[in-house]
Amino acid sequence: MTQAPLQSSYDVVIVGGAMLGSSVAWFLTDNPGFDGSILVVERDPTYEWCSTSHTNSCIRQQFSAPINVKISQFGADFVKNFRAYMGGDERVPHPRLHSFGYMYLADNEQFAAALRDSQQVQAACGAGTRHMMPDEIAAAYPFYNLDDIIAGNHNLIDEGYFDGNTLFDWWRRSARERGVEYVTNEVIAMNRNAAGTQVESVILQSGEVIACGTVVNASGPRAVLTSRMAGIDLPVEPRKRYTFIFAAAKPLDRDLPLTIDPSGVHVRTDGTFYMAGCPPEDDHAVDYNDFTPDHDIWENHVWPVIAHRIPQFEAIKLRNSWVGHYAYNTLDQNAVLGPHPEVGNFIFVNGFSGHGFQQSPAVGRGMAEWITHGAYQTLDLTPFHYDRITQGAAFMERAVI
Repeated sequence: MTQAPLQSSYDVVIVGGAMLGSSVAWFLTDNPGFDGSILVVERDPTYEWCSTSHTNSCIRQQFSAPINVKISQFGADFVKNFRAYMGGDERVPHPRLHSFGYMYLADNEQFAAALRDSQQVQAACGAGTRHMMPDEIAAAYPFYNLDDIIAGNHNLIDEGYFDGNTLFDWWRRSARERGVEYVTNEVIAMNRNAAGTQVESVILQSGEVIACGTVVNASGPRAVLTSRMAGIDLPVEPRKRYTFIFAAAKPLDRDLPLTIDPSGVHVRTDGTFYMAGCPPEDDHAVDYNDFTPDHDIWENHVWPVIAHRIPQFEAIKLRNSWVGHYAYNTLDQNAVLGPHPEVGNFIFVNGFSGHGFQQSPAVGRGMAEWITHGAYQTLDLTPFHYDRITQGAAFMERAVI
């Protein structure tokens, strides 16, 4: 059942109230220069089918672009010092960052060279990534089958798993306590000014016309549906990603890093179980409501890859599985952020292609800075602006999972 907003005008209207929308909302309330009104419009308050509810909630510094490394470094610091960032509120828990790291495995010289180059970039940013030869990998993790592996990268510092839903829950809760209004509704249209340079108002499914100073597109895989209301196209589409939870008859004697196999399958420790994931072989856009599983992927692809890479996992039992959607940026699989170059009060927080949870602290902070001051005050996020889409100039990031 839809809810009507309490006001007819807001300084900021955020379309989408999941992880990214709530991050922007909370950071706006935490920015001392912002004292405006905020409306968050969320079509599904259960969040059952949004990307936030299907995330694997991991964080890594192993990127090839320095800005992505720095975004994750702030994210790790935010997780580790969450209560302090939330104002020292004693109700706020201390989430743990489980730093078992990512292990990228290379089976050819080209990929190994890319890993070497990325390690140097990461080290220059202060990350603890090691470039490892097979004997070094085997010494640390003797359970791997490395017969076809020639090198790997691994980082045990501030890289692994965290409970992202704790951040999401407290951002939303705190934002509401600070005056942000959340309504169950849907933006179905937008009105621009005569010059087409500003969105003047949004129209809700329940019929209200809400005037706005800024619109933030935080609608996940549905981002292009929102942008088209403002006459803007966006190369973001929903693509399926599969997650599997399994138990091992012979559990490993140590944490399993989030291992990225050359096949594209990834697997990691998940408490007393293990978590694996992969894209479909035919990776294409799907309907926004299509979460139909493909049961053959586990039997015919994921399990054989896992058993080959970790022979101890030949005897495993599937416990659970689900399908989620990436908000997939078809241009370069990186976020689209900041203002539109022509419709200046339309702000993008879109196209994370699987990086959204780990990038949400830095992105929320950055978008709050831009909305409040018209410029970034911490990390410069302009490389992710929309201009690159109109120019067809892809953001170069090699480390995309």
